[in-house]
Amino acid sequence: MPGLLTSGLATGSGGVVGVILGLVGGGGSILAVPLLTYVVGVSSPHVAIGTSALAVSVSAAGNLVSQWRAGNVKWRCAAVFSAAGILGALAGSAAAKAVDGQSLLALFGVVMLVVGGLMLRKRRGEGDPEVRLTKISAPVLLPWLLGIGFAVGLFSGFFGIGGGFLIVPGLMLATSMPLPMAIGTSLVAVSAFGAATAASYAVSGLIDWPVAGLFILGGVLGGLVGAGLGRRLSQHKRALTLTFAGLVILVGLYVVARGALPLLGATT
Repeated sequence: MPGLLTSGLATGSGGVVGVILGLVGGGGSILAVPLLTYVVGVSSPHVAIGTSALAVSVSAAGNLVSQWRAGNVKWRCAAVFSAAGILGALAGSAAAKAVDGQSLLALFGVVMLVVGGLMLRKRRGEGDPEVRLTKISAPVLLPWLLGIGFAVGLFSGFFGIGGGFLIVPGLMLATSMPLPMAIGTSLVAVSAFGAATAASYAVSGLIDWPVAGLFILGGVLGGLVGAGLGRRLSQHKRALTLTFAGLVILVGLYVVARGALPLLGATT
């Protein structure tokens, strides 16, 4: 079992991610790997990624219930997208485990910079709320759902993140569903991709189970706090998103620097 300090840091770090998820509605999980690495002190980047993937999967599954009740989940589209993405996630996680840990961290930092930039853009909410995967629509929808699902799953598995920032626009592109439904449906895929990635890392012994449990506990508690704050600050959600995007970019720069410095030292 981790010591008292490590336990507190793991629970607190999970709480930070949970609060952000409650406030912003997504994207907070991308901070999980930096928090586990630089705050909690998980020494191996691969263990941090495996542990993060497990926490992200559980968090997404928990948030899925409320979206389902609100009628924002297109289950058939989610099933096809997720099935293709699971294959991608398994392939991506296998490739990531073969990459040097410091190189993986540097690449992860670059991804954070891209995500932060994407979050600065305002997403449109238009779409067709009646879209469904049926025998009639399958010839049009299936190729898009399978192709985009696999590609996003590959990316998600490689970096051990939920990939919601790609899944949401991916679902909108593949099906033309509106933004609220894409967000709700994306949680099915985030949960599935995270579970597949975590399973791959677990087989290799690359998950710190006690830390994962504490991180998830903190995430649940933080999510409750964040949801309450989110309701109070709902009129300022765009400002919150922009603030979080700036934070992601700053942390991304730090992760790139920390990941790249050892590599630069090794070449000199």
